[in-house]
Amino acid sequence: MLTLRKSDDRGHADHGWLKSHHSFSFADYHDPRHMGVGNLRVINEDRIAPGTGFGTHGHRDMEILSYVLDGALAHQDSLGNGQPGGGHAGVIRPGDVQRMSAGRGVRHSEFNHAKDASTHFLQIWILPRAAGIDPGYEQKHFDASARRGRLALVASEDGRDGSLTIHADAAVYAGLFDGDEAAELALAPGRIGYVQVARGSVEVNGQRLDAGDGATLRDEPLLRLRAGRGAELLVFDLAP
Repeated sequence: MLTLRKSDDRGHADHGWLKSHHSFSFADYHDPRHMGVGNLRVINEDRIAPGTGFGTHGHRDMEILSYVLDGALAHQDSLGNGQPGGGHAGVIRPGDVQRMSAGRGVRHSEFNHAKDASTHFLQIWILPRAAGIDPGYEQKHFDASARRGRLALVASEDGRDGSLTIHADAAVYAGLFDGDEAAELALAPGRIGYVQVARGSVEVNGQRLDAGDGATLRDEPLLRLRAGRGAELLVFDLAP
């Protein structure tokens, strides 16, 4: 069964410097019908105005992924990332995927330092298998060629195929689809599929999805993507 979540039905917040759409309940947006899918808890589509961003704040016990569509996102955290001598530059751009394991507690900030361009990105939260793990950080770049006409694995529990390692029972794929390009993903019995279209449009198991739309697949052995029109999307293979 495929359940469609239309873009216009999402929660919306406009803080001036930040415009955000919430696929699931988040902050001041609460809808008991949309609290997440499986162990996926948050998909926020955020646009950050030039020269603004999220000040230092804390998280715990969540696997947090950031996927930049346009612009750049500068990250600093209490682990030293994005700071002088830190392990990572902490700036993510289109094609980059960032993973922050909040674990027993981490503090971070995210800023758009550009003077004349917004940052457009997806922020994703997935429940970890266990609470209280060591916090951690990782970022990798996935070329457009690796995502063109296929589902490229960008995050998984075992870090296979060069993906980021998340401490959660989930796999996350990214893809770019146009015209005759098509892909399939097998879903094991009991698993839940979720598709989030970031831009363009694509057909998912016979249903047309446009930018901002999402779709949940339950009791479907196969997820099929075809007939993309400038589509950029994320696909999640989730624990129930």
